[in-house]
Amino acid sequence: MSTDTRTDVRTGRARVAVARAGSRRASAFLARRSLTAHRRSWAAVFTAVAAAAALLGAFATAIGSLLLAQPPVERYAGADAVVAAGQKVWYTAKPWGDEPRTVTAYLPERVRLDRALVARAAAADGVARAVADDAVPVALADGAPATGRSWPSAELTPYRLSDGRAPRTPDEVVLDRALAPAGTVPGSTVMLRADGPARQYTVSGLAGTGRNPGSPAVFFTEARLTELAGHPGTVDAIGIVAGPGVAPEALRESLRAAVADTGGEVRVLTGAERGEGERVDAPGSRDDLLALLASLAGTVVMVALLVIASTLSQAVHQRSGELALLRAVGASPRQLRSAIGREAGRVAGAAALVGGVAAVPLGLAVRSLLATDPLPLPVPVWLPCAGGAAGALVVALAARPVAALAARGITRMRPSAALDAAGAPEPSDPGRLRTVTGLLLALAGVGSAGLATTQGGQAAALAASGSATSLIIAVALLGPGIARVAVRVLGRPVRRAGGAPGFLAARSSAAHTRRLGAALTPVVLVVAFVCVQLAASSTMERASDREAAAALRAELVVTGPPGGLPAGAAEAVRRAPGVAEATGVLRSSVVLSRREAGEPVLDRLPVLGVTADQLRGTLDPRVTSGDLGDLTGTDTVAVGADRADALDTGVGGTVKLWLGDGTAVGLRVVAVYERALGIGEFMLPQAALTDHVSAPRDQAVLISTESGAGDGRAAAAVRDALAPYGGATVRRATADDVRIAPPVSARDDALIVVGVGVIGGFALLAVVSTLALISAGRRSELRLLRLVGAGRGQLTRMLVLETGLVAVAGLAIGTLVAAVPLTASPPAGTFAALYAASGCSPSGRVSVPSKYSSRTRPALAGPMPTARLTPGAGEWTGRPSLIPGPCGAPVWLMSKKSALIAATVRRPFPGSWRAASSETVRRSVTLPLDR
Repeated sequence: MSTDTRTDVRTGRARVAVARAGSRRASAFLARRSLTAHRRSWAAVFTAVAAAAALLGAFATAIGSLLLAQPPVERYAGADAVVAAGQKVWYTAKPWGDEPRTVTAYLPERVRLDRALVARAAAADGVARAVADDAVPVALADGAPATGRSWPSAELTPYRLSDGRAPRTPDEVVLDRALAPAGTVPGSTVMLRADGPARQYTVSGLAGTGRNPGSPAVFFTEARLTELAGHPGTVDAIGIVAGPGVAPEALRESLRAAVADTGGEVRVLTGAERGEGERVDAPGSRDDLLALLASLAGTVVMVALLVIASTLSQAVHQRSGELALLRAVGASPRQLRSAIGREAGRVAGAAALVGGVAAVPLGLAVRSLLATDPLPLPVPVWLPCAGGAAGALVVALAARPVAALAARGITRMRPSAALDAAGAPEPSDPGRLRTVTGLLLALAGVGSAGLATTQGGQAAALAASGSATSLIIAVALLGPGIARVAVRVLGRPVRRAGGAPGFLAARSSAAHTRRLGAALTPVVLVVAFVCVQLAASSTMERASDREAAAALRAELVVTGPPGGLPAGAAEAVRRAPGVAEATGVLRSSVVLSRREAGEPVLDRLPVLGVTADQLRGTLDPRVTSGDLGDLTGTDTVAVGADRADALDTGVGGTVKLWLGDGTAVGLRVVAVYERALGIGEFMLPQAALTDHVSAPRDQAVLISTESGAGDGRAAAAVRDALAPYGGATVRRATADDVRIAPPVSARDDALIVVGVGVIGGFALLAVVSTLALISAGRRSELRLLRLVGAGRGQLTRMLVLETGLVAVAGLAIGTLVAAVPLTASPPAGTFAALYAASGCSPSGRVSVPSKYSSRTRPALAGPMPTARLTPGAGEWTGRPSLIPGPCGAPVWLMSKKSALIAATVRRPFPGSWRAASSETVRRSVTLPLDR
């Protein structure tokens, strides 16, 4: 290459670099000037981005805290390690066209270890003592609950004798000082209910601990505790006390080697993991909560990006005329996109910083809603800051490309075409593709709602959820058309009730159906989403209540302490005078494997254990095939009709399940029933569950009396029969006694609050942001109305009427969308709060941004020509009228009626239309428009 050629190349590159630098400077200049000129529009964007960053940061903090959560170490605080069985099951399946995948699920009941492992663990290097630890629920005579343990396990907490000695005989116990009745000393007697009727024990000693042990303890001899536990060949866990100077990692490796090859998963827990050995259900609850929060987080991120994108798009769309003019005077598309991106980046950066700071207290509030005693959520110092930074980073990075993409349509046009598009009237037709898609989604939503009415259980819930989602998206796509119908329906009463402002509001809404549709959509989204989310749980709960109430045949029920009723209580009730039938109710859970769209899935399902020959008068699941009398032994099951259809099984078929402790079984179906939503998908005989639950005790006993009315004599007889057991309560039976799902817990309520609050808050954010931008974009229209003589009161009333039209239409359509897939509604108070929030949001965000424009004096908007009458011109006749002005804005035409002019003289103001009549006192008077 010659020297001249190289010189030309370098010169060309330098020119390109100079041109690019100039383009960047021009973009930066445009961005700075536009930020000042459009500060009101960018204020709405700032609010949306800041709120999105705060909510995303709060969610990130809650999820991070949940990932770090561990059950508290209480009972094993004095142990160096805990050996426990694995609490998981695995299911592997090959999805369609993919590699095999394995899913896991935590087991709800404790999996026990072979007692022979105690000796193997004790022989491991570094182990000073290995202690078998079992726990059984006990209660004092006054009903105070406690945990029965063996005295050797006391050092695992640790407990220390403060008075007396260790128990030596089966009828001696050591009491926790926190549990002992006042005045108890060694040698005193105490009544305890452990297994069967209450029994008297001698207090051999009192013990205490300087830690929180969880449940207070009652210590028996090891032989007596093993007898009470009822599983002599297995233990709940093994507590390990290490020798002096043994490191935790060395102890862990030594124990793993000692208990390896035992035929099942054995875990060695040290440090904070020891809490999992105490509360076996905590990891499963944590995983369920984490999955739900992760799902909500994905929805939150999606909705946040949609809100930011819609807000930025609205802000950019309102500047179409300005962008077109800049194109006409020589600005390149790249310069305009860069300028808008810079503006959005600066606004989003500042807003993300504010939102990140606000995410810290908000995240701590969300975390406090989810924390429970069995699973406290830790908050390291760095976690709230990291959560806020994550939320801020997501929204800050998303803002600039979204803004540049929103401006792509107008900036890609040729200058003349851009000017024509910016000056053209607003189109009211949403477009053929959008209309067809919206109609198809509406039909799909209605079809799903119809399908939900013919289904039950989970199928109905999924169909209802799909229906609501389809209808909400359909409303968003068909917004202009729906707005046109709303104006036709509500426009006439608005015109009649509002006079001239009502006429202005109706005509303005009719001329801008696309704008009205954009305002309606977020209101519909708020109402429909929140109603569906709140009413869905209410619908399922009511349906479950109805089926449980229909299934209940018992008149009376016996309930006991949290640990359950002692063994033999159900048999004692059956022998009571006046009792026809009585069945104990044992609650547990099973794990079912299935495939969903080819993916492996494990479901944990609650089940009831019942006595088959006592069901006729106590529980009626409405059997459609088979016979519940065959529900006996350890290998039978009754299945709900929907679940039987899903599993393609029936009477005589086999259902494969994992019982609560991980035992795999194949159960023969002996009956199929309908009321599964109320009493569960599966019913098993008690004999099939007794050996596979942590505490084989009935939670309730359902009683059918001979009189069929549950009279006082039968209840008194039952109380007398249960007197030796103590702590039992006899009352009228209710649907909650047999309903498979207990009433919503505080944590479930918290999840509903978090989910609905976060996503509903985003929807409300979309409402206020969209309406604020719409109001800011109407400043020129409102100034024009002031220029032609509209009074401040008229514009205020016009805005209020438009707001009312948007709120009423949005509330009505949102309620209709929610009512299609659902058959229940939230409580009246919830509806009132929701309607108030959704109705007030448009009011505040339409009126306040428009306040400046409506209060601006007409003279400030620019010069306006005046109209005068010359002497002898005669009287003006006719009525005031309206015609559409530029871009559909209404413009007043003055009437020709001198009598009206003379009779309606008000305070004049500069810039108004003036008229003079030869009959008046030769001066200009004002024709006001607020009649």
